[in-house]
Amino acid sequence: MKTLKTLLVCICLISLLGCEDDSHPSNMTVESYVELLKKGEYDADQLPEFSSRDIPALLAYRNENQKIINFPVNTLSSSLTSECRLGMFVLWTIESIRARATNSKYLFHTFPSQNPVVENKVDFEWLEQSDAIHAAVAESYFDWWENNMNKDFDQFKEIDPLLNTEYRWH
Repeated sequence: MKTLKTLLVCICLISLLGCEDDSHPSNMTVESYVELLKKGEYDADQLPEFSSRDIPALLAYRNENQKIINFPVNTLSSSLTSECRLGMFVLWTIESIRARATNSKYLFHTFPSQNPVVENKVDFEWLEQSDAIHAAVAESYFDWWENNMNKDFDQFKEIDPLLNTEYRWH
């Protein structure tokens, strides 16, 4: 009987210790983050604390057009975005990594800007978030990474992936 109790205690301890909670933003993997966003179950009030090592995995989702409706929002924004393409949200997450690394003046908590949408950088005009805009932003981030991925992140974190576009994050 004592052996059975010891075995049950060991099984309980192993199951408790062996299961890491990856649902909290500080422990989250890119894959679990994206799955939670897709399911509408991401309930944290901040973006995950990803690093430059996570950018390639995030970029894999850059072209995703699925609309998501449950995601963290910057409470400083007066125009909250109620839905967003998964790909644009993932690109905004990459911008968060860059903004935190550069200590951007636009950074609020983990948010790199007010909303996960882009606007015209010349006159700050609101733009309909079309397929073409999404594709251009996705391509810009991909090219930025591909052109610099063999360098130390500190060498290119200041380069704005949207520099050669007409867009900026809102």
